[in-house]
Amino acid sequence: MNLKGQPKQVWITAFAAVIAFMGIGLVDPILLSIAEGLHATPAQVTLLFSSYLGVQVVAMLFTGAATARFGAKRTLTAGLTLIVLATLACAAAGSITELVGLRAVWGLGNAFFIATALSVIVGAASGGQKAAILLYEAALGLGLSVGPLLGALLGSISWRGPFLGTSILMAIALVLCAIFLAKDSHEVRPRIRLVDPLKALRHRGLLKTSLGAALYTAAFFTVLAWSPFVLEYGAVEIGLIFFGWGVCVAVASVFGAPKLAGRLGERHATIVAVLAFALLMLVMAVPSKPLLVVAVIVSGVVSGLLNTLFTGTAMSISDAPRPVASAGYNFLRWLGGALAATFVSHLGQPFVVAAVLCVVAAALLVSHKPDERVVPNEAVLVGELAG
Repeated sequence: MNLKGQPKQVWITAFAAVIAFMGIGLVDPILLSIAEGLHATPAQVTLLFSSYLGVQVVAMLFTGAATARFGAKRTLTAGLTLIVLATLACAAAGSITELVGLRAVWGLGNAFFIATALSVIVGAASGGQKAAILLYEAALGLGLSVGPLLGALLGSISWRGPFLGTSILMAIALVLCAIFLAKDSHEVRPRIRLVDPLKALRHRGLLKTSLGAALYTAAFFTVLAWSPFVLEYGAVEIGLIFFGWGVCVAVASVFGAPKLAGRLGERHATIVAVLAFALLMLVMAVPSKPLLVVAVIVSGVVSGLLNTLFTGTAMSISDAPRPVASAGYNFLRWLGGALAATFVSHLGQPFVVAAVLCVVAAALLVSHKPDERVVPNEAVLVGELAG
């Protein structure tokens, strides 16, 4: 992959993508601080994930239609504007209810940005689609690793700090994108209807893969939303743990997943990885904080594999246009994360439940029959198409 030869607008979009993906893990180190500062319960605080993801899930169904109607640049900059306003308001929130609502606005902006960013990078990058997707994957992993670290450093001063810092960084990204991204063309763009992503899920293979991804993502967000409450460490300690986790996600998604898929095949590699994630969930259920720390960091390796493998399988399993298949897949996938973040604090054994969900996900993949697969798209499209 030739990084030096990439045009300016590719780097600008990738930078904005890093900041956007930071939002997923940003609040992790400050969950306890938020609960203390706003006198909130763990159930209320975990709604910061579910409101963010829940709105993002629904908005995913609209992103394709919005891009087709208004163009990529306008859709992307509109999403960035919403994120800037929401994060700035989060820094001034006076109650947990207000903060949860503002995270929902943040999720709306994130949906419109991240669903458009890859198409911008693919369209502008030199070196072909593979180079563009690897750059996008690198942005995803870097955002996931830096988010908790930034949350820890600024959160050690005040829980409001990470939100203010993100707002400033996103404002810089917004200005750069508004200035340097190519203007939207006036040519007629293919029309995408709101129901098209849901119709794409009528393909049995895509539906099973998407449901499997939803179950895995529920386990993924069980780690993110519940581990800080079990560990009961300070913001810096939690941030460093999830920084290590994010680095593992980045390395495994870009370098590990293609190698594993090449050796076992995409579907079989996904089955093996999701069962490994189930085993890690059971390890996390053991009442030992040192063991939990190690398991969380190691789970980043498996998450990196699964984030790439699930998306690669979904994008090559049906004959639906990629933006449509991606929207349907991501709708179910992130719905799993939103539900997990909502209910995790009400479960007696969250990690055990997450392990069961991963086993069910593996069963869905095993039940896939070869005749459900249509002519595949390029297997190289294994990147996260919508976060």
